[in-house]
Amino acid sequence: MPAPAKNRQMLRFGTFLAINLVALTAPAPSIAQPAPAAAAPAQEIRGFSYSDLADLALTAQVVAGVTVVKAERLKGELAPNLAAGKARFLIEAQTGMLLRGADGLAGTISYIVDVSLDARGRAPKLKKARFILFANRVPNRPQEIRLTSPYSQLDWTQTTESALRAILTEATAPSAPPLVTGIGNAFHVPGAIPGESESQIFLTTADNRPISLSILRRPGEQPQWAVALGEMVDDSARAPARDTLLWYRLACFLPQRLPEKAVAALSAGNADAVRADYRHVLDQLGPCGRTIPR
Repeated sequence: MPAPAKNRQMLRFGTFLAINLVALTAPAPSIAQPAPAAAAPAQEIRGFSYSDLADLALTAQVVAGVTVVKAERLKGELAPNLAAGKARFLIEAQTGMLLRGADGLAGTISYIVDVSLDARGRAPKLKKARFILFANRVPNRPQEIRLTSPYSQLDWTQTTESALRAILTEATAPSAPPLVTGIGNAFHVPGAIPGESESQIFLTTADNRPISLSILRRPGEQPQWAVALGEMVDDSARAPARDTLLWYRLACFLPQRLPEKAVAALSAGNADAVRADYRHVLDQLGPCGRTIPR
């Protein structure tokens, strides 16, 4: 190859490597152990919870299934800041399916990934392997993508694909719940008889769509709570099922404590009642279940 052409190729690869290193060299602490069985998510994908998959899928421009055509191991100066026990590869892959990506995706794509070595220090065989990728586009480079995190190449399984399809289908539906950003205000109304009351807690959202929590207490009964995705609470409001998008929006994004400003206008007794009702909602939602850094 003539020298100028070779230099251009090296410059192009250097740019590609620099773009991809943003995600590859991000802090990547060890994946935490899943929660105990009593609190574990109903569905886990090889150690990844529903919330992990939602985090990965909903923040990526592209979610695609690919088959590796070529895997070239990068060493030395082509693998800067490589963590111990890892190997870096330049991957060329064939796109097999596109779960998310408004502008489509090239049939053949390239990306860089760090993979774990086995106990003998050997890298896994990547050629012909099938993966699901979570990636962002590289501007003006339609055949190149950048993985969004060190966890953004998952082994393909039908279970993983089905779980991601469900998450992304629900997220794009007209009835999809908004992204919860915090808590607005709250009020509490004691009932006509002792032990009866109702609290309503209004949430703030990224697109200003209304969403509120209502908690109803009656003597001798367990508290009943529901989520309203509208201005009014009606009979259709229910508590969300676990491992659904609404559950994820609440369990993973609600603050662990009710902010004081939410109850600043209430009497001390009513404020305490709202705090207790909010804690009940969090207890019923259960833990978010993330096992990887967000």
